[in-house]
Amino acid sequence: MQEELDRYFLQKTIDLAVKNIHDGKGGPFAALIVKNNQIVAEGTNLVTSANDPTAHAEITAIRRACEQLGHFQLEGCTIYSSCEPCPMCLGAIYWARPKRLVFAANKKQAAAVDFDDDFIYQEIVLDYDKRHLDTQHIEVAEANRPFEQWQALSDKIEY
Repeated sequence: MQEELDRYFLQKTIDLAVKNIHDGKGGPFAALIVKNNQIVAEGTNLVTSANDPTAHAEITAIRRACEQLGHFQLEGCTIYSSCEPCPMCLGAIYWARPKRLVFAANKKQAAAVDFDDDFIYQEIVLDYDKRHLDTQHIEVAEANRPFEQWQALSDKIEY
């Protein structure tokens, strides 16, 4: 039963991704957020139409679902994606804390058509001085002050 539902929602993401291509809104990616077998939100890749490198399908869907649900976490939700999420989207998915992630195409299939996120996965684990992007950590005396202020806050919303 669950696999049938998963296949149903994955097919919807694939159809949405194909539509997104033909609508000229962005790349061949789509995502759905589902709770209790009902679609809460959908998202497509809008990188090129929105001039926003963070407007990936999963991010777009997460933003819409959180707005719809009135909460910053996707408790009890499943994220369906037409393709294995990139490192940015995977990070966002973990922060959103859904129950499950289910995807259709994998990162090797995406890499075969020049959507290769493996480079980023490799960069993340490198020391700063070994990265392709000039990355510097500078010790600043007050760097910890925002964390101290946050920790002292009595009415903060934990996440």
